[in-house]
Amino acid sequence: MGKSIRNLSTVTRVGLDLAKRVFQVHAVDAKGEIAAARKLARSQLIPFFAALPRCMVAMEACSSAHHWGRALIELGHEVRLLPPAHVKPYVRRNKNDAADAAAICEAAGRPGQRFVPVRSIDNQAGLMRHRARELLAGQRTAALNALRSHLAEIGVVAPQGAQHAYDLKRLAADGFDDNGEIVVPDCVREALRPLVGQIDALDEAIGAIDKALAASVKADETARRLMTIPGVGPVTASAITATIQDPSAFASGREFSAFLGLTPRQSSTGGKERLGRITKMGDRYLRKLLVVGACATLRHRKGHNDALRRWASGMLERKTVKYKFKLTAVALANKVARIVFVLMTRGGQYDDRPVPA
Repeated sequence: MGKSIRNLSTVTRVGLDLAKRVFQVHAVDAKGEIAAARKLARSQLIPFFAALPRCMVAMEACSSAHHWGRALIELGHEVRLLPPAHVKPYVRRNKNDAADAAAICEAAGRPGQRFVPVRSIDNQAGLMRHRARELLAGQRTAALNALRSHLAEIGVVAPQGAQHAYDLKRLAADGFDDNGEIVVPDCVREALRPLVGQIDALDEAIGAIDKALAASVKADETARRLMTIPGVGPVTASAITATIQDPSAFASGREFSAFLGLTPRQSSTGGKERLGRITKMGDRYLRKLLVVGACATLRHRKGHNDALRRWASGMLERKTVKYKFKLTAVALANKVARIVFVLMTRGGQYDDRPVPA
């Protein structure tokens, strides 16, 4: 069971390793000496912390961390959530629950440590809506690819792309081509009917989520201002406002962009800077939305003469590499991320007026 509690009144910082049923606690006093190190069952967790004096409780920002964070805040404790990558360097030797709890407790006491804010239940629900939409969109893509592949087995080649989904479903359901000829036999249509029904259900579910996101954006003044930026639509704006609760936690726009993994990876030494590809760290979902939005901005930049699109067009013309479009799109996403930070911290909206010659 580990070391038992000697004096509850001396506890100032607690490292809590979360689990489903068995939790590990590592508590220290003001001198840094271990005051308690033991396992707790799920039913024992709240009574244990209710008996403790008000102190700092540190946990990794993992599954159920926000739930337990809200519960401990109600008890009067100061809760700090740490990114798991910031805890790993403090794990001594072999990894186990006790070592993890001790590492969490030690990492939380280090100066300059960064913490994840505890989310409210409403904020988590907003993020769950985005995660559900992402899962449904992936299932829809898989179902469309399966339907297209099955039709190719009987010699019917359908065009790729989600924009042709309606024609693909109609072909599988009716069996007629544009000339009115039957190209899909009845037995094949009967076999593919479940796929068509699943795609229709997914389309309906995704459409309902999109309507809910559009309604939430209309009610959020910050999200409406973010939508003035090229490449930022309702889905991206609502995802940013739901994920970034306190933009002032970032010192600059570059730091915010680095949080999204859009800055180059450094391998510098001896005063020589070596920059590589983007780090791809941080929130993968936000990074994907910004890059997809940047690709759309590049494809539809004609007819616009604002500063951002002119900069992107100039970069696209200067680059000579084979993958210059994707390279420019990532660079544009980096620019957009910095603009997002400025609008969220300073207010205002994007100025899309044409740049004077």
